[in-house]
This record gives sequence, structure tokens and C-alpha cells, in this order.
Amino acid sequence: MTGEELMLKLLDRKWTLKSPDSKIHQIVLSAIPGKHGDGLFGNISFLNNSSPCLGDRMIKKDKDQFFYVIRDDLLHPLVNGNKARKLDGLLPILEDHSVTDVVTCGGCQSAHATAVAVSCAERGLKCHLLLRGEQPEVLTGYNLISTIYGNVTYVPRSLYAQRTEMLKSHAHLIAGNNGHVVWCNDMFEASLTGQTPWASDFVQTGAHRDADNCSRKVVIVNEGAGDCVALLGVFRLVQYLSQDQFTWKEEGCQIYCGCRYWYNSCWFRTWSHIFRLLFSLRLPWEVTAVMLADTIDGYRQHEERLISEFQKIFGFLLDDNSLNNVDGGIVHWAERCQPRKCVISSPSGFMHSLRFGNVLEGEVEACKQIAQLTGISVDPVYTLAAWEMATLLSDKELKEDTDVVMLHTGGTLGMFGLAQRYKSYFNGLKDGFSI
Repeated sequence: MTGEELMLKLLDRKWTLKSPDSKIHQIVLSAIPGKHGDGLFGNISFLNNSSPCLGDRMIKKDKDQFFYVIRDDLLHPLVNGNKARKLDGLLPILEDHSVTDVVTCGGCQSAHATAVAVSCAERGLKCHLLLRGEQPEVLTGYNLISTIYGNVTYVPRSLYAQRTEMLKSHAHLIAGNNGHVVWCNDMFEASLTGQTPWASDFVQTGAHRDADNCSRKVVIVNEGAGDCVALLGVFRLVQYLSQDQFTWKEEGCQIYCGCRYWYNSCWFRTWSHIFRLLFSLRLPWEVTAVMLADTIDGYRQHEERLISEFQKIFGFLLDDNSLNNVDGGIVHWAERCQPRKCVISSPSGFMHSLRFGNVLEGEVEACKQIAQLTGISVDPVYTLAAWEMATLLSDKELKEDTDVVMLHTGGTLGMFGLAQRYKSYFNGLKDGFSI
């Protein structure tokens, strides 16, 4: 197949989201004369235009500077942002293969774990979550929702470090002697070839799944849904954003997103490479991922892994010329405005930041300022970093007549966990903020 033919094949399927559309808001920046201001944004104020005219660029030449926000945080009350996009193509595949149980893992306040648990419950699947560390004294945020919707097991950090063995062992425990276990990517690859990922002697007929009366069919989803199948939802998002109704299809834009570990950074960065491979539209886009943790070498290493994984699964479908276009890229990495402490490597080779999840002084106040002025909720760990970068570069890009676009990747419930850890920041919130 050519890239375009493969794209048609990949998009011709059932999806979790009824539509790939996302609301797009315009954030207008303005400076208050005579005010110097405190905090992250100084004297900058924000105004949210929730119904912008996306096809009219004249406003940029005559009025205030601004940036756009792709509101993926509004896709679902509990499953939103990049989590919803990652699961968009996966869940229908689970249903097609009559899966009974799903096993995955994450941190105590894992948005991914919650997204999988809620999505499985909505489809009658049993979800088993392995969460790192100890059970909190008070359950809040993502941890609380995960406990309500899924079957949670807390795993000591020493065991959690060996993720592959941990997931495999738990999955086989659930499957029992008569069940079957398959990794997410293996199931995806089987779906492309029309084969079954299960043992050849296991055939289940009928749409109804009853785990008590048949062998259990268990699928393992990697931490953060960092599997190649997660790219399906990304393809669908890119197709939506490349429609003629958006000015940036022809005149360019810069897209910003806050990225944590490889399963976030590669999800975001790699879709640009695959977009280049599958679409022959040559859109004048630049994608910048704001690094929240890990080194740039670490991001690139995991990116290469995901691209290699993509080539392994799709290579037999692509012609040689298409495969040659995978390498190279248009994506840029940027340090966040307030970098955290350097990263360390665990015995398993996974990169962690000693201060990745730390909230710095003034960041909670900045989130409050954004919420009160625009009605948009951002968190100080992830999405605030992308908001800061979009704000900083809007004036520069204004002069170059290029749109700045922030991809809001959700994570709102994470504020509950942060409020537990940083009581002084949240209890000490002022009635107002300085401008």
C-alpha cells in the first residue's frame, strides 16, 4: 500500500469516540497598561473566545495576539485528552475479539488507569489495575475513580520497576489454566491480518461474553497505553485538524503539548512522523513538545522504539518508498519555562524525575488565574507548561503570521492528588490574583 491507502484502511473501522472533532477556543492576550504584575504571566490578561472564526486570519493582523486551544479535555467527563485519543481505536478491537479482561498499570494518580477502567466498565469488560506504591490514606481524584470502576491492586515499587514481568504474571493469574493472555500490540497486529490472537483451538461464538462460562481472554495494555495501537486515535485527530476549515492547513501553525515520559512524548511526537508518512498533504506545521521530565536523548530513544514498533506492525502493508519517509521529522523539543530537577534512571532502565511532579511556587496561582479568566482548567504539572509556552511565543508568531495552537491533553482530576500533597499552596490561595 501507499501511505494514503494505508490511512484509508486504518480509518475505516469502528471508533470509541462518536466524532474526532474537538472544540477549539481562541485565547486572546492583552497587557494592562501601567501594571507590572506578579506571578508567571506578569501583566498579561487572558480572554476566552469560545466561538472563534477559524477561517478568518484578518483578526490576527488588526487585533490582540492570541493562541488557539484544542479542547481535548472536553471529550469525556473522566476519559479525556490524550487518554481518550489513545483508546479511540483500541476499545472496539477489544470488543471485536470478545475480550473479557484488561490488565494495565500506572501511578497512584494515573489518568491512564482511570481512563481504561471507566472505558472498560462502559463496555462490560473487567479491568484490573496495578498501581505503584501504597494505598493513600484518603482516596481522591484519579485514584478514587480507578477504585470505583476497576479492580485495584497496589504493587510495591521494587516489583513495579519490572513492569513487563509484573503485568504478565498478573494477567496469567487472572486467565487461570483455561484462559488466554495476549499483549495489546499482538492483538492489533492480528486485527490487521484478519487472524485471531488467541490459541487456534479457542473459538467463541455469539456476542455475549460470560467469564464464568468460558475461558477468559485477557489483554495486557502497557503503562500509559504506550502501544502502537494508540496511534490510531492520533491519525484520526490529525485528519480532523487537517480539514480545509482551519486556516493552519495552508498558512501554518505551531502546536504545543506538555510531555512527560515516553508514552506521552512519543505518542505526541511520533504522530508527526506517521502523519508525514500516511498523509501526502505536506502541511506547513511545526510540532513542539514541551519536555516535563527525561532528557532529550531519552525522548528520542523511546521515539525510535515506537517508530520501530510501527514499522514492524505496518511494514508488510507499506511499499518501500513509504517506509523510507518515516525517518526525519518536523518536531522540536523545548524546555518548560520552569524546568524541574534532572532525571535519574531506575534499575529497569525507565527514566524518572526526582522533582517531576513537584509544584513550584506561583504555579497553582497561575492555574487559578487561567481558570477564572477563561473557564479553562489546567494543572501545574502538565498542561500549564504548554499554556506558558503558547503564551510566551504568541507575540513572536504573531509577527510571522503563524498560528500558535495548544493541544489540551486533559488531566483535570490530577489537581485533587496535588491538593493532598501541597496543602499549603491550595489552602493559601488568595481571594484574587495580582495583575
